[in-house]
This record gives sequence, structure tokens and C-alpha cells, in this order.
Amino acid sequence: MVELTEEVKREIGQHFVFGFHGYTASDDIKTLIRDYYLGNVILMKRNVQNIEQVHALTRELQQIAKDAGHERPLMIGTDQENGLVSAFSSSESGTQFPGAMALAASGSPALAEEISAASGKEMRLAGINWVYSPVADVNSDPRNPVIGVRSFGDDPQEVARYAKAVSRGITSAGLAPSAKHFPGHGNTHIDSHLSLPRILVDKAGLAQTELVPFKELIDNDVASIMTGHMALPLVTNDDVPCSLSKVITTDLLRGELGFQGVVVTDCLEMDAVAQSYGSEGGAVLSLQAGADVVMICHRYDRHVGALKATYVAVQQDILSLDMLRASRARINAMKEAFAGSWDEVLTTSFHRDHVSALKREHELLSRRAYAATIAKIRDPHGVLPLSKTGSAVLFTPRMESINLAVDDAEGKLRDKEGRLRNTAGPSYEAFAGSVARALGSPVQHVVYAPGDELPADLPPTVRNAQSVIFATRNGYERGVWQVEFLYKVLKIADARKMVLVTTCAPYDILYWEDIDVPCIATFEFTVPALSAATAVIYGEAEAQGTVPVRSGASAVGNQ
Repeated sequence: MVELTEEVKREIGQHFVFGFHGYTASDDIKTLIRDYYLGNVILMKRNVQNIEQVHALTRELQQIAKDAGHERPLMIGTDQENGLVSAFSSSESGTQFPGAMALAASGSPALAEEISAASGKEMRLAGINWVYSPVADVNSDPRNPVIGVRSFGDDPQEVARYAKAVSRGITSAGLAPSAKHFPGHGNTHIDSHLSLPRILVDKAGLAQTELVPFKELIDNDVASIMTGHMALPLVTNDDVPCSLSKVITTDLLRGELGFQGVVVTDCLEMDAVAQSYGSEGGAVLSLQAGADVVMICHRYDRHVGALKATYVAVQQDILSLDMLRASRARINAMKEAFAGSWDEVLTTSFHRDHVSALKREHELLSRRAYAATIAKIRDPHGVLPLSKTGSAVLFTPRMESINLAVDDAEGKLRDKEGRLRNTAGPSYEAFAGSVARALGSPVQHVVYAPGDELPADLPPTVRNAQSVIFATRNGYERGVWQVEFLYKVLKIADARKMVLVTTCAPYDILYWEDIDVPCIATFEFTVPALSAATAVIYGEAEAQGTVPVRSGASAVGNQ
């Protein structure tokens, strides 16, 4: 039986990355770093107020680690994919940049690299040194509820081109990228936050599609790779999640693909793992499978439980201490390359004027980038641009849950009883504001919901409007209620004065080809994306982008 010494506890602590709540170091995270020797921390949107505050927070966390006798500084990571998954972005913190599918629509990997470097510079100034990006998933299934526009598209080679560009940009800024979600989360319509996807693809199919971006990233020395929670029974001969599978982590990723960097799991609190194994049991299994770092983002009881389960596994020699020490060498190498020295993390001052100047520069880059991403899907009768004279009506869908990677974790879309509010959400409210500014007059903003009928007083307003804008958000399959409401509007609107805007995954409008009005795609419902769409609608800019996926009807997912 292995003795559980302080040295062994220190070793084990380096193999976890945990999250916490608050804008300053909570008692929980202090305890985890000081008493359990936690070696890595993830910052969520709930930890980000502004860049200066994050700089103070990361320095506080590093000081706690140094005082606790840690050999090297912490890796401090965050989910900053840009687009809809931007934990570091807000008006007071990081600049909002386009996400993956929007960047692919621009046709420019160079722009993707430039944006990733810019975003990386801001995070580095705040003390962040690890980014869970790029998304290297090939979005083969248009019904995919959790990847979708977080992917660069459905062509493996194109996904590889953009994922490599993002990885280069992040690395150039001095941060460790983490390509995800190995071996690929794109070919499913199941959200692993909620249950375990089973992807019925064999090894040959995997090699032709899902593995292509990861192989190219590995060949380009990506610093880390995140494993995902999906089952590949035709590859592993079981339904064990890939993040817990030795066949995937050690045999395929390490052995066949030759990856020598750090392997980190996706969060083990996701139900694809937690329902069957628990976060605690999943931690031991993932380390046995060959993961270097286990991620658990939210609950302190699960943090401590996972550490203690690992203590027992090591004591009983169920989990090899020698294997952990070999794994630690990879973690140390990443820390050496990206975390730097104690002097660097504890003595770097925050220069407010420099950060403000950088943010102004990056705001211009963001506008240029979003302008390049708006795609015209069709305009069969040459209607665009719409007239700036007269009244306008804007239809936007009620805000609803997208997935736990995108949703507002603070519950702003629901009331205290958990009921979904019939609200436009801040992005669509800003969309109405940008339309009003373009016209120089107020816009009538109609929020529609499943089962809605047109208000009795609305048809005359729509008929008399000089511009009618109808927005959808993931209106393919599960969101078909949006298209049903659209047909009601089409019966009363003048098609020569109307435009359809698909504001997330474009499969809805690609599939509904019989809709005979102009259609443009923004690929995300962020404020700057919708502002860029307004400029295209009213002729202030040309649509420069192209849609990086095929029609939604051509792909089939797996149970």
C-alpha cells in the first residue's frame, strides 16, 4: 500500500483543474490550493468583472500557491472560444470577437489567427495562461445542440485550417491552447452536458473526418488537447465516455497520433459522466485512462471528493503513482513554457492606459472582423438593401436555453420559479437599437414564442412597414416553431421589403429553400454580429462572408 505523504498529495493536486465562485479568491479555492495543492484553476464568466479585477484575482491565486510551497505557478485557464462562448468578454473585460463558424465564413485563416492573438494578449495581461480553444470538432450533424456554430464547419480540412490558425494565434500571445473535444463531438445531436452521446462511427470513418483537425494540430505541436464525453462503441467496443477510455486517451491519442502534450478532460460534472460514474469516480477513471489533468468546474464537494477518491486509488495502487509522475513531467513542461516564473506572475504590474489603448485597437479589429463574416445566403429578387425611409418591424425569437456552454449561468433567462421569461434578451434588444439608429426612427420590436399567433393589431403595421426583419435562432428541427411563425408573417408582409436573418446555426434557412425572401447569416447572436447585419440590411456594408456548411438535410446524426 502506497503511503499518502505530503509529497504524494502535492503530486495528485497537480493533476486537477477546478473552478470557484466570486471575483476574489473564495475560501474554497484558497483551501484547495493551500491544503490540497491544486495546481490549476479555471475562471468562468462568474469570475470576470473587468481586466484589472481579473489581473488582481490571478495574482492573488498565484500568491496563495507560492505561499503554499508550490514548485511552479498555477496554470489559470478559461473558456474563450470567442463568439457565443466567451467567458472573458464583456464591455469591461475582453473584446468580443467572432466565434468559429463566423470566422470560417470570412474565408480568412489569417484573420482567425490575428483575432486569436489579440484575444490572447488581453487574457495574458490579466494573468490567464491557458485557453480551452480552438474547437476542432467537425460539425457533421446540423442538429448538434452543443457544438454547432462553435465549430468552423463540416469540412475536416477547413476545420483543420482554422483550428491551426487559432492555435497559432493563442500560442503567439504566450498562452497554451487546448484543442477540443477529442476525438470529435460534431457528429451527434445529443448534448453531453445532459447525457452521453453514442457516435456510431468506426475507426476508418473517424480517421477520415473527426481526427483530421486533431492530427494536424498535433503535427503543429498544440500544447494541450481536451478529451470529450462521448461514446464510440464501434472503436472502443463499449460505451465508456472517451474522456475515461484508455483506448481513446492512451492508445489512440498518445500511441497512434503521437501526442506528447497535456491531455485535460472536459468538465466531469457534465451528466455524460456524472450520471453513471460521478465526478469523483470519473476522475480516477480518466487518470487511469491516461489524462494528465481532470477538470471539475463548479462544486467544492465534488472537488474534494475527486481528490480523496484519487488518494484512495493511489494508496491501493489502483492508480499508478509512477504513471502520475510521468504525467507530471508533461504538466511541468507546459507550465515551464506558459506559466513562467514566480517573479513573472507576481511582479507584473497592471498598466491601465496600455490596456485601454489595446482595447481601442482591438475594438476596431472586432468591427472589421464582424463585417467580414456576414454572409448572404440568397436574395432571389435583388431586394437588398432595404429602404431606410419609413417604419420598420423587427421580429426576434424568445430567448431560450441553447446549451450549458452558451447559456447565461446566472439564470437571467428564467424567473425565480425557473420559468422561461418571454424576453428578447440583450443582444436582440441591441439589434433593435442598431436598426433604429440606421433609420433614425424607432422600430417596432416583436418577440415571438412557440405557439404564438400574430397580434390582431399587427398585420396593418407589417403591411405598411418599409422594412421587415425576421430573425431566427437555430430554427432547424427543434426550433421549427420559428419557421412556423415566419410563415404567418410571410402571409402579410411584402417580400420586396423583407429580410430573413439566421442568427445562429444557418441550417434552418439552408434547409427551408422555398422561403422566397432575402436571407443573411450572422452565425451568432452577439451584439456586434447583429450590428454588422444591420449595416448589410440597409446598404451601409456589403455581405462579404460565405456559409461554411452544407444544407441541413444532408447529414444524419446518431443516437
